[in-house]
Amino acid sequence: MGPSVEPITLTRLALILIPVLVVVAIQWRWSLSGRTSIYGLARMVTQLLVVGYVLIFLFDSDQPLLVLTILAVMIIVASWIALRPLRFKIKSLYLIAIGAISIGSLPVLVISTQLVIQVEPWFEPRYLIPLAGMIFSNAMNSVSIAAERFQAELDRDSTPIQARNIAMNAAMIPLVNSLFAVGIVSLPGMMTGQVLSGISPLIAARYQILVMCMLFSASGISAACYLNWLTRRKINTP
Repeated sequence: MGPSVEPITLTRLALILIPVLVVVAIQWRWSLSGRTSIYGLARMVTQLLVVGYVLIFLFDSDQPLLVLTILAVMIIVASWIALRPLRFKIKSLYLIAIGAISIGSLPVLVISTQLVIQVEPWFEPRYLIPLAGMIFSNAMNSVSIAAERFQAELDRDSTPIQARNIAMNAAMIPLVNSLFAVGIVSLPGMMTGQVLSGISPLIAARYQILVMCMLFSASGISAACYLNWLTRRKINTP
C-alpha cells in the first residue's frame, strides 16, 4: 500500500452526486421539501472547499493566537447551531451553551493533544484544529439534542429534574450506540483515513480509541453542564 491516500479528481468526485440526486428526487417525488437538502448539500460543498484553503493557510502559520482565535470562533458557532432546534431562543441560552461546550470540550482537547499525543509545538494547527472540530461538533450535537428534549419534556409538564434526566438519556443515545457499533458495524472516518494512508491498523485503532473517548467525554460533559445550569435556572425561577 502506498504512503498516502490516492487523490480524487473533481470529475470522479462528481460521480458521488448520483446517489445524492436519487435521494433528492425521492423527496421531490413524495412531495417532501427537498430544498433544505439541496441547500445543505450546497453549503456543505462550499464550506469544505473554503475550509480546505483556510486549513492550508493555518497549517503554514506559526501564530498560536490565530489558532486560539479559530478555536474560539468554532465554539461560538457550535453553540449557535446547537440551539437551532429550539422555538424560543434568548441570549442567556447562548451563553449557557457556550459555557457548556467550552467546559466539556476544552479540557478534553488539552488532555488529548498535550498529554496523549504530546503535540509539538502545543498549538500545532495540523493536530489542534481537526481534533477540536471533532470534539466541538459532537458536543454541539449532544447539547442540541439535550436542549430540544429538555424543552419538550417541560412542555409535557415534567419537572425540571425529570426533564433533565430524560434529556441527558436522549443526548447519550447516539454516543453509546457509536461505542457499540465501532469496529463491528462501522470503521470511523479517522481510522479509515489512516488505514487508507498506509498506517498500521493497530496504530489506527489506538487513535480511534482516543477519538471515541474524546467524543464520548466531551459530549457527555457538555450536555450535562448545559442541562444542569438550565435545571437550576428553572428551579430558581419563580
